[in-house]
Parts: sequence; structure tokens; C-alpha cells
Amino acid sequence: MSNQLSILAPAKINLFLHIVGQRPDGYHLLQSVFQLIDLSDEVLLDSRQDSQIHRINPLANVLPKDDLVVKAAVLLQKTCDVAKGVDISLEKNIPMGAGLGGGSSDAASTLLGLNQLWNLNLSKRELMDIGIQLGADVPFFIQGHNAFVEGIGEIITPIDLPIYEYAVVYPGVSIPTKEIFSSPELTRNHSQITITDFVEQNSELTMFKNDLQEVAEQKYVAVKDAIGWLKSIFPDTQPIMSGSGSSVFCKIPNTFDTDNRISQLPHGWKFFKVKSLMQHSAYNLIPSSNLSSKSLFSKPQQGSRQVG
Repeated sequence: MSNQLSILAPAKINLFLHIVGQRPDGYHLLQSVFQLIDLSDEVLLDSRQDSQIHRINPLANVLPKDDLVVKAAVLLQKTCDVAKGVDISLEKNIPMGAGLGGGSSDAASTLLGLNQLWNLNLSKRELMDIGIQLGADVPFFIQGHNAFVEGIGEIITPIDLPIYEYAVVYPGVSIPTKEIFSSPELTRNHSQITITDFVEQNSELTMFKNDLQEVAEQKYVAVKDAIGWLKSIFPDTQPIMSGSGSSVFCKIPNTFDTDNRISQLPHGWKFFKVKSLMQHSAYNLIPSSNLSSKSLFSKPQQGSRQVG
């Protein structure tokens, strides 16, 4: 087997995000649909015969102890008592602090890749159990399929979603997730829904929203500006924020000429024209016999697992 591996780390958008409660330990209970998109980082892994873990091109202002790809490699090495090490480099395309899951996806791809390079033969479920220690979104990227997500992010029901093109705008600010979730203004009692609710009401855009968006707009005017800008460019859409921000997105109408509008992008912002993915490019790297997929738009399943 080769000692080197390159693996993509796709971003995600939240088609909605509802906060339905809070646990005694402070963690928030949520419901969301996570949609993978073809905006991706690339993780490059080069296995070492010694036990050293090196980050070849560290991110500016990110200490090794806070670097999720390094933390993922160290955690996997310790958990499985691996004698080998790895050199890690990362081609970063997903903005940081954008609500697109870039760091979590990078960590997940690191675990998936090292599972192969180090010949560990762990199942997806075993890797997901390791990944949850790094962040709530990491298990989603390991299982690798669009999903209805609940709990603190650990209850993942794979689903099939239609393919769409999306406009994603990053308004040049990085938002710490903790700052938004800890805000006293955050609504934490959104009524719970089922997968069937999402299927039947998906065309009613007002039923689904991002509960974090109002707080993010209050704290960061750039988020509110980005929502307004997208609405002006795509007037028949309803842009929303992804995750805890700062990126916002909307579907691109089929007949719309996007290229002529990108030139109007404010200075310091980034615009991504993306396409939704059915699944992670590494989805078949590990058999998924213990993870089932539900189709939303053929014969939807009745109900879903509910939180608390």
C-alpha cells in the first residue's frame, strides 16, 4: 500500500438549523439538515515510520494544539496505539469561521485517510466515536452522506436530497461558534420536527430557518449585509446563514446568469458557486453496512428519532 494519500474534505451547508433545547451540561440540542457541497479542502497525508506527527503548512494564528487535523491524528494514534506517524499538509479553500464545517471536515478526512494509511481497518462507527471527541460535526463528515442531524450533532440519519446549485457568500468575518451559542438572546425552544415534516413542508420556506442567524446579525453586521446582498442579486430566493455563520447561501435559479453579478461583490467578500453533493468522495472508502440511508423525495419514512 502507498505511504501517501490525498483526500478531499467537502464543506456543508445547513438547510435549516433549529435549537430545540439545552442539556444540563450546557450543550445545545439541535435539529438540522446537513447538505454536502463541492467546495472542498484537500488533506495530504504522508505516513512516517517513526511516531512523529508533523503539520507541514500550519495555518496562520492557529497553534498545533488547536489544529484539528493534528488533534485528529494524535487522537487516532493514541486510541489505536499506533507506532507510525504522519506528515500532514492542507490545501485550504473553505473559509475559517464561516459555518461551513471546514475544520470538522478536515479532521474527518484525516481520520478516514489515516485509517487507510495505518491499516487500522476501523469501521465508520468506530471512527465516528473517535471523531465526536474532536467536534460535534466530525461524525457527520465521517459517515459521509447528507443527513438529518439531531442531538448535539451525534444523531445522524442519512437522507437523499436533490442536486441544486447554490450561491455561497463569505462576508470576510470569522465568527467563533461559542460566541453565538452562548448568547443570552439565543432562542432555545424551537418546536421539534420530524423528517417527514421536512419532506412535506420543504417548499414552505418560512417553516425552516437558522435559529442562530438573528443573534449573528446582531453581533456582526456583515452577516446581515450578506443576506441583503444575496437577496438583491437573487430576488426570488430566501438566503439564510449556514451554521453559526458567517457564510450565507441561497439556491441559484436555473436560468440565472451568475457570472455577471459576481463583479458586484463587496471588497473583502468571497463568492462561491457550488453544487450539492450526494455524498463524500471518500464515502466508499469504508463499508457502511451499519448506516442506512433514507430517501426524502421518493417514499419518506414516517417520523424520526427525537431529541430528549
